[in-house]
Amino acid sequence: MSWRDTSLMWGHRALQLTIDISGDGPVAVRALSDGDRRHHTRATQPMVELLIAGAGRARVSQRFSETTLGRRMVYAGSQQRRDGQWHELRVDLRDEQTGLLARTVFRSADGTSAVQVRTTVTNHGTQPLPLLGVTSFAAGFLGHPMENIDLVRGDSEWLGEGRWTRHPLRDTVTADLNLAMHGQDGRGRLAVVSTGTWSTGAHLPTGGIVDRDSGHAWLWQIEHNGPWRWEVGERLDGAYVALLGPTDIDHQWQQPLLPGQSFTTVPVSVAVSSAGLDGAVAALTGHRRTLVRPHRDRSTLPVVFNDYMNTLMGDPTTAKLLPLVDAAADAGAEVFCVDAGWYDNDLNWWDSVGEWQPSQTRFPRGIQEVLTRIRDRDMVPGLWLEPEVIGVRSPMADKLPPEAFLQRGGVRLVEHDRYHLDLRHPAAVAHLDEVVDRLVEQLGVGYLKLDYNIDPGAGTDLDADSVGGGLLAHNRAHLAWLDRLHHRHPDLILENCASGGMRMDYALLSRMQLQSTSDQQDYRHYPPIAVAAPMSVLPEQSANWAYPQPDMPDEQLAFTLCTGLLGRLYLSGRLDAMRPDQLRAVRDAVEAYRGIRADLADTVPLWPLGLPAWSDPWLSLALRRRNVTYLGVWRRADADRSATLRLPHLTGQQVTVELLHPRHLSPWTCAWASATGTLTVTPTHPEPFTARIFRITTEAPTP
Repeated sequence: MSWRDTSLMWGHRALQLTIDISGDGPVAVRALSDGDRRHHTRATQPMVELLIAGAGRARVSQRFSETTLGRRMVYAGSQQRRDGQWHELRVDLRDEQTGLLARTVFRSADGTSAVQVRTTVTNHGTQPLPLLGVTSFAAGFLGHPMENIDLVRGDSEWLGEGRWTRHPLRDTVTADLNLAMHGQDGRGRLAVVSTGTWSTGAHLPTGGIVDRDSGHAWLWQIEHNGPWRWEVGERLDGAYVALLGPTDIDHQWQQPLLPGQSFTTVPVSVAVSSAGLDGAVAALTGHRRTLVRPHRDRSTLPVVFNDYMNTLMGDPTTAKLLPLVDAAADAGAEVFCVDAGWYDNDLNWWDSVGEWQPSQTRFPRGIQEVLTRIRDRDMVPGLWLEPEVIGVRSPMADKLPPEAFLQRGGVRLVEHDRYHLDLRHPAAVAHLDEVVDRLVEQLGVGYLKLDYNIDPGAGTDLDADSVGGGLLAHNRAHLAWLDRLHHRHPDLILENCASGGMRMDYALLSRMQLQSTSDQQDYRHYPPIAVAAPMSVLPEQSANWAYPQPDMPDEQLAFTLCTGLLGRLYLSGRLDAMRPDQLRAVRDAVEAYRGIRADLADTVPLWPLGLPAWSDPWLSLALRRRNVTYLGVWRRADADRSATLRLPHLTGQQVTVELLHPRHLSPWTCAWASATGTLTVTPTHPEPFTARIFRITTEAPTP
């Protein structure tokens, strides 16, 4: 059958997708929007870009744009279906020469202007075909001049997570090369690449492009707990985006496809909006909620106390924990998590982890004494666990077979004195199942903080066609292990942590209930992390540390408590050594959070001062829901006396501004300008580090 110059349209009331089908050009996404945005120019960026050893790029570059197979593949049919709230479109492309069939699946929840995409490639030919890279999503951002487009991206590192920037795409990717004169697409690109298993350790898998004039925006995320790549560049007809998991050029990945075999890419999601970046963030926030598995924690959002940060710091004992348990319960905590060190009989536990048996020296009468006290104080007991590693001094290092570990050249990989389990191997899985089942069923643990403090690099060559292929299979086995764990223990609460926020991707966050956003111990540096967190993580999953200390003056105490309130309140600190008035301040913060949490899972974020920079003297985050907006404001050193916050969704309305926390300290002056939708706040205290949480209400729901 010959297809010439037709279009396939699909979507629902919140999302419209148009795909061009042409007899003399590639199958391509013409439009992806939150409304009917018809473009008269046909799209040229191939919808699927695919590299194999026998067919590379059509023009030399290091881009995933204009691959030979991407150009050559033709339309082979489509199917639309409905599965509950999900709308689904399957589009098949085929290459006559190789026999490859690519099926791209688009899934979008009803009422959400976002779509999840993945592609499955099947070899229907007669010869083996080594895959070197396959896009999950590739499309041109048509109808938007390069000069109008901003690129939004985030960088990250240990203690400095979520540092976002927004710059013109022209300044970021390439100068105006007058491609039209040359009659060719560009060769350059900005490729943002993550290697290893710290999926957010250097760069974030979330990014976006925004047309400053029209407000049309795309915001994407790659949902993978391992290596990934996203890129943007320029073509003759404008900007393009390509989203991928591991590739040969970046990650030593390849996948041989024998006749009849298939490979499926990692899932990615793209949110769209005609209301700029804030609209795209709202769309992606709603979409993330459709991805997260059902769990009772999503409706209760309990207050968690963890004994680690600036408190016991990995040195728990019965004597230290019991008074802390009582103080946390008195403050209103509902979960108490004993962090690192509970399994070790000496002071050097880093390289001995892996057996996960309670220490006898730290808990002379057994750890059950502490866990029973936690339960008696009406809190859920929790433990820290780093399941994927085995210390080089651990007894498990010799009990498990060598094949249960990631290897290179027959040698177990060692990073920071730890071996890394290979969850493709049944012995590794059986070990972790035994550990978790024992902790839950015998010790009564209802909360696990799953940490992850090493990165094994490119992967493993044991029983793998490529090093990156071995790692991808391990990554997927890790997700399958988590799925089975939830099936066995459906009420168990799982916290995602990797040296703080080094692995906060939605492969994991769709399966875990909350995310530790950082290991940052300086209360002055945490607000930019907490304020930026909703760009990457749902507010109700963003566990921001609040670690009040007895030596903090009142305003500093309020500053760190406010940092934890517009997300999952994640308490620590020496509450057992506090004065009564300090404990009242902590209890007041917990009560303020309890008044917020019922709304958290229905809020969308916005940034009244723009996306935060690391050294900004003023920082602000707003969470809006119907006729209520929760507003956090932090003032740091060298700040102006006042800050004017932009709340455009409230323009023209009369509002009531209520201080939620801290109510016992001097209030700030708040001046509302209805005509401009701006709120000017002025602290009345000279302290350089001060913060407040407000609730702003209107008569009627905001649009």
